[in-house]
Amino acid sequence: MSTSIPAQSAPSEPQTKVALDAKVIAITGANRGIGLGIAECCLVNGAAKIYSIDIGEVGDDFESLSKRFPGQLFAIQADVTQEASISGAVDKIVEEAGALHGIVVNAGRTNHKAALDFTTEEIQALFSVNLFGAFYTARCAARAFIKLGINGSIVFTASMASYRPNKVCSFYPPHLTSYYDGACHLPPYGASKAGIRNMTHTLAMEWAPHGIRVNSVSPGLVNTAMTYWVPQQPDWEQQLKYYGGFPRLAEVQELGGAYVYLLSDAASYTTSIDIPVNGVIGIC
Repeated sequence: MSTSIPAQSAPSEPQTKVALDAKVIAITGANRGIGLGIAECCLVNGAAKIYSIDIGEVGDDFESLSKRFPGQLFAIQADVTQEASISGAVDKIVEEAGALHGIVVNAGRTNHKAALDFTTEEIQALFSVNLFGAFYTARCAARAFIKLGINGSIVFTASMASYRPNKVCSFYPPHLTSYYDGACHLPPYGASKAGIRNMTHTLAMEWAPHGIRVNSVSPGLVNTAMTYWVPQQPDWEQQLKYYGGFPRLAEVQELGGAYVYLLSDAASYTTSIDIPVNGVIGIC
């Protein structure tokens, strides 16, 4: 460790309120799905501005949330698989908002098929977004935090698929591929998310001297446009009996509390952890 890095002192007044008052937060893949749910929770809990960094266009749900919080929700188009693209997005946020206090590394994709059926191109595309893109995003944010002198927070979206193997669902629409998280995932998705959890611990240790906290959240099954079909499976009730836990999928807003806590100053001594939010079910 470089001796030029100043030692971090404790906050003069540790915060006990879990809130994001006046904070500027960026969220990758937040034009819809889990990312947009996180954005809503951040805004409800006092965030000054939320920026979605996404490769796609915004939809009706994003526009609706923007109307609820006028002048606080913005979208920037960027490709997480290209570090220069993410760096440009972060620079634009800092230029417009004057700061960046936290980033949620949420953009991801999955492909619903058996491991033996994946092509080389499909595996590379999945890892390019889920793992390499996550690393690029975190590194761009860390550089911005250091330059601004801000003790920033990085929160990765991992997955319960990083903890244990998946059960192949009895059926699924073959066209389902996402650029955001939340579905019944198959390998190599779980491997990419296990890499996220390991990267969380490694980066937390490396960047702690800069006052940067790095954590992750592992969602289980979440109700998004990608998972409408999950409760329609013929054996869904049997699956619930087998796995136990809450007999339903989570709503995207139900994940937000974990992210809000990790982004807030109340978590000023919390780093290198993963918070599972899975209702016990975790994997279908």
